[in-house]
Amino acid sequence: MRLRNRAFPLLYPVLIITIIISCCRPAYPSEPIPSITADAAILMDAGTGQVLFEKNAGLKKPPASTTKIMTALLALEGGDLQETVTVSPHAASVGEASLELTAGEMLTLQALLYGALLESGNDACVALAEHIGGTEGNFVLLMNQKAKLIGADSTSFKNTNGLPAADHYTTANDLATITRYAFHNQVFKQIIGTRNIIIESSMGTRHLSNTNRLLWSYYGADGVKTGTTVEAGCCLVASAARDGRKLISVVLNSDDRWTDSIKLLDYGFERFESLRVIDQGAVVGSAMVEEGITDEVMAVASDELDVVVPRDEEVALEKVVSIERQITAPVVKGQPIGRITAKINGEVVGSVELVSDRDVDRMPNYRLFWVKRNFLPI
Repeated sequence: MRLRNRAFPLLYPVLIITIIISCCRPAYPSEPIPSITADAAILMDAGTGQVLFEKNAGLKKPPASTTKIMTALLALEGGDLQETVTVSPHAASVGEASLELTAGEMLTLQALLYGALLESGNDACVALAEHIGGTEGNFVLLMNQKAKLIGADSTSFKNTNGLPAADHYTTANDLATITRYAFHNQVFKQIIGTRNIIIESSMGTRHLSNTNRLLWSYYGADGVKTGTTVEAGCCLVASAARDGRKLISVVLNSDDRWTDSIKLLDYGFERFESLRVIDQGAVVGSAMVEEGITDEVMAVASDELDVVVPRDEEVALEKVVSIERQITAPVVKGQPIGRITAKINGEVVGSVELVSDRDVDRMPNYRLFWVKRNFLPI
């Protein structure tokens, strides 16, 4: 039932406004699309999730030790950094790249994370998994569940460290997606950007050095993880930040993972730039309120929205604003009442919720009764 006279009829429950802006910029010397040796690769903007380059990005490949990104993420989410972990005989027996842990040795969970991510300790990963999940098998189940939850749908983990195993695979796109999610964890970001550290255990100290050479050689490099096996070849998930932007590159089975990664990162920083679509708190429209002590609330952006666009191309930036035309009191400040979506050349590249800018209490019952009696439907 309509309780107030309106200046216009409520024909639709949602108001949709489309604004198309042609973004023109002076031409810059165009960076050539990078030619890389990797079998599969991707370049993703970490802020927006936009894919800036891809080569066989959906091809399922063995990931080698880049697997440890997910292992570390789950250990961070499921454990306490200062918990003491006792290394089991099984964990101590894991070979290949290792910290040479011994059965019964005790370390903090944090120390094992540094060992897993900096020096790619396979034994450290198993020790973490057993501590968090009881068994490595239980922990691997959690890894696969987490992958699906964050959108890495083409990933199958069979162990925690990336040692060769049947049906242990992922894609360049999934690795970038997992890494982008992991960047929300501040401790993860701190660890992967560490070049050298000394960790302690009940057996003494260990000097660890990060296997990611880009941390020493590429301006802005701040992660992430190497991976190497005969089956997977040379792999690298790399990240770098410059001028408020962060990029994630992934190369799988590369003849030169360092050069490939540098080419991708350079391409992303030099060819693309960030464009602000809307500021956090900006008023986008309004929604009418029924049964409230005020008639209207403003729809404001819940967060800033940026997109990445090529520097030297004209693009059509489309803003689609969807707002509920009518909401019923009570309304809470910050309550979702719509969404603004950005499209570039017709492709959705990002969106943020629109929320109410204020609280609106419901009218007392006696006032509602009076309104209904005197302002019945027009």
